[in-house]
Amino acid sequence: MTTTLTEAPPPVASTAQQRTPPRARGRLTPYWLLLPGVLWLLVFFLMPMVYQASTSVQTGSLEEGYQVTWHFATYWDALSEYWPQFVRSVLYAGSATVLCLLLGYPLAYLIAFRAGRWRTLVLILVIAPFFTSFLIRTLAWKTILADGGPVVGALNTLHVLDVTSWLGMTAGDRVLATPLAVVCGLTYNFLPFMILPLYTSLERIDGRLHEAAGDLYATPFTTFRKVTLPLSMPGVVSGTLLTFIPASGDYINADLLGSTDTRMIGNVIQTQFLRILDYPTAAALSFLLMAAILLVVTLYIRKSGTEDLV
Repeated sequence: MTTTLTEAPPPVASTAQQRTPPRARGRLTPYWLLLPGVLWLLVFFLMPMVYQASTSVQTGSLEEGYQVTWHFATYWDALSEYWPQFVRSVLYAGSATVLCLLLGYPLAYLIAFRAGRWRTLVLILVIAPFFTSFLIRTLAWKTILADGGPVVGALNTLHVLDVTSWLGMTAGDRVLATPLAVVCGLTYNFLPFMILPLYTSLERIDGRLHEAAGDLYATPFTTFRKVTLPLSMPGVVSGTLLTFIPASGDYINADLLGSTDTRMIGNVIQTQFLRILDYPTAAALSFLLMAAILLVVTLYIRKSGTEDLV
């Protein structure tokens, strides 16, 4: 008696699989992976931008309602009235960015090349301020820069406030409610955004390049100028952009540490949206701020000449 073994029939591919060749499915895989990110940008970026654009060309009032009348004169009216706040925002954000670079580069260099087994601890200390609310961190600076505090007393003893008053950054013996207080708050709050990209860029530099420079009798300063700084330029550019862009639109520091004479464009937009309820002007100011930042960033990236960012 013999038993006949029959092979099971091969599984039948679904209709969709039969229609789509394997090579075509492979080409479509990256697009399917991009789909969640594209949907996120459409819902939370493009749609609000379109809504804001339509709001900026509306006329009317909150009681009577707003209508799209393509009133582009709102942009010119907003710019002609609030251009001092635009200039002030660029100056404050630029000053804070420069200070963050001067303070952050040595610290990032120390973490990358000299921290050793303390590297993790120092990195934790760098990001530790993020564990606290942005608002609370800014309010703490009101105590630090209080008129009778030790910081202001030390600055008075060293006659630093005499120089800053001559530069127009402070007013007499007072630091709070002055441009210096706003710049200090911006520098403190956005300093980690400068340090982390710098550290990432410096940490990737091969230490043997420094040894080779030393073998060629290069001084430490020459090694830094010819080797370290050029190789860390992608981190410099990334850090400055991550610092300047949010600092230029910030309004918390100017509101809590400044005065009416230190208002930035973010304060104007916040006031127009939430207090005056002039939505077209607020939307126009938002677009003007984005256009100004985009122009500055584009010129900066072209001048810096770093192709590693793209």
